[in-house]
Amino acid sequence: MSRNAKINTLLLLLVAALAVIPLAFGLGDHKEEPFAGADGEAETAITEIDPDYEPWFSPLYEPPSGEIESALFAVQAALGAGVLAYYFGLRRGRRQGEARARERERAGVQTPEGAREQAAGLRAPDGTRERGGDAGARDDAEVRSGADGGRG
Repeated sequence: MSRNAKINTLLLLLVAALAVIPLAFGLGDHKEEPFAGADGEAETAITEIDPDYEPWFSPLYEPPSGEIESALFAVQAALGAGVLAYYFGLRRGRRQGEARARERERAGVQTPEGAREQAAGLRAPDGTRERGGDAGARDDAEVRSGADGGRG
């Protein structure tokens, strides 16, 4: 078993323990709602301190039941996890692609970008970048056309 597999297994066991331990030891049995969120706990504490307190804002949408509220929260968490997973997967894929491109360049296999640069006169057949001749003139024309909208 590799080191990463051992770490992942340990983390999964730790998460399972965090979910099971409160249930096994009966934590929260003395409360009416044993696993209520922090919002409910804060509301209880505030009403104990100041019974006449009125909230500054009211919710924009009040779900008809706690189950729907929990489902909406789960959907929100799933969407957030999906966005994060997509971002990290995209970063890893780009990094792997760049590494493969570097390996191909070292091995002498020409990449599509290198072939285009060579055809445009920006890259010599040996893989080094050229900056002489008419390639520099093309670069200057491209910079001018981009900088002033092609009026230079």
